[in-house]
Amino acid sequence: MHMKATASKIILILSAVSSCCALAMDNGGRSVLVTGAGGQTGQHIFRKLLAKPGYAPIGTVRSEASRQALLEGTAGIGAADGAPAIPEESVAVCDITSDDSILEELLKGCDALMICTSAKPAPTGEIEEETKRPKFGFPNGQPELVDWLGQKKLIDAAKKAKTDIHVVLCSSMGGTNPNNSLNNLGKTVNTDGSSSGGDILKWKRKAEMYLVESGLPYTIVHPGGLLNEPGNERELCLGVDDKIPGTSNNSVPREDVANVMIAALENVEYRGRSFDLVSKPAGDGIVTEDYSKLVADLAGKNCDYSLGESA
Repeated sequence: MHMKATASKIILILSAVSSCCALAMDNGGRSVLVTGAGGQTGQHIFRKLLAKPGYAPIGTVRSEASRQALLEGTAGIGAADGAPAIPEESVAVCDITSDDSILEELLKGCDALMICTSAKPAPTGEIEEETKRPKFGFPNGQPELVDWLGQKKLIDAAKKAKTDIHVVLCSSMGGTNPNNSLNNLGKTVNTDGSSSGGDILKWKRKAEMYLVESGLPYTIVHPGGLLNEPGNERELCLGVDDKIPGTSNNSVPREDVANVMIAALENVEYRGRSFDLVSKPAGDGIVTEDYSKLVADLAGKNCDYSLGESA
């Protein structure tokens, strides 16, 4: 039974790849693999690319249940009123931590890879004795598995498929501070005094450095705190190394993160760049519309990976 299910899954994915790549070539456009398409930021990207002429995206999700929820518009951000249905052949089931051969098939013929997968913390139901705060864990995989090993598999598969695939990675701000509180999520103290698990920003930073050293064209975006609020309504600000001039705000709408990541596909100035992204509060400044100017204002600066720690 398991072998039959696996075979059916591969056939479905190969069909999706074939249809998507053919559509991209017919349109004279680009095929893009979007991982984490059932999540919130990833789904913004996936839906926007589906609506843009000249793009044929394939979105990946972890399970058949997630696939159905995405197709039905009940996952993540959900479908906006009047939004067209997502084509079934554009969504594939693929676990980036284990499905190596499927990843390679999905990436054949792709022009770009958008990595939007990350370990997701959730309350365990327990309380920390010292802080009296809820404990968090990673029920669908620790950061080492998802943010490092899974992303490494994606980068390796992309490089094997095509040496000029543009990889656009959604990461996180905070990586210059090893003591950032996000690194404590899901971390446990062992009986010998050592710790295990957690360290999400350190594992993300390791994957980022691996991508930079891979030789593939890349863009790495470090958003601040992610907001489930409408995009296209704020002035966006870029910086490096957790320092962003022009605002003290440290958050940004997910939709605006999606806009910047898509802009990276369309503006050569974004290639070979690693930067932080936040927005000014709604109503402050001038709404960002020129994404070429946005990155040009960085004046060539990139994040410095000698700062902070990687796992």
